[in-house]
Amino acid sequence: EVQLVESGGGLVQAGGSLRLSCAASGFTFDDHAVGWSRQAPGKERERVSCMSMSDGATSYADFVKGRFTISSNNAKNTVYLQMNDLKPEDTAVYYCSAATSYDGTTPCPTDSGSWGQGTQVTVSS
Repeated sequence: EVQLVESGGGLVQAGGSLRLSCAASGFTFDDHAVGWSRQAPGKERERVSCMSMSDGATSYADFVKGRFTISSNNAKNTVYLQMNDLKPEDTAVYYCSAATSYDGTTPCPTDSGSWGQGTQVTVSS
């Protein structure tokens, strides 16, 4: 069974850090694009960061550049999102997704791939 499982969310004060993990089972990330997206209450889902597991290319939304870092551990078949200097506006459910098809020329997966169940990140002011 193909599955993505996110973990690492929680409650943190503004300025704090969290590291999210996305563990894959039933497949390997080798030739995939992997992405992190988030959705806040009452808002549309937005892309946060992506990584091409083929060549290591990464991308970040402007609102997280310089604060978030995407990385991977191939041996653990896991992708991470290190989030530093968190702000209250980062509060959302964070989702991991993966696909073998890429969204245009970006290192991001298309929405048709696999998605995790999400992990809640809450940043208090």
